[in-house]
Amino acid sequence: MFDYYGTKWKKKRQKILKLDGYRCQIAKRYGRTEEAQVVHHIYPAEEYPEYAWQDWNLISVSLANHNRLEDRNTGALTEMGLALQRKTKPGVDWRNK
Repeated sequence: MFDYYGTKWKKKRQKILKLDGYRCQIAKRYGRTEEAQVVHHIYPAEEYPEYAWQDWNLISVSLANHNRLEDRNTGALTEMGLALQRKTKPGVDWRNK
């Protein structure tokens, strides 16, 4: 199980939030500005541990958008989360497009 409470994750989370300007990257795609509180794994850490710490696999999102990307009860990706995953090519930094 991925450790979301450890120091390593807390530092990585802060790095990604700063990298994304503390703004939800999903809202940004629709021309909206929302504060990001969550860093989401596009390819879930449990299924793809080799991608868990990669910047290209991490995206800053609002809590509301995180709930739209992932079923909060099961942890499974929703259709929106799967669509984001399909758009994200492993190893390619989507921030530099």
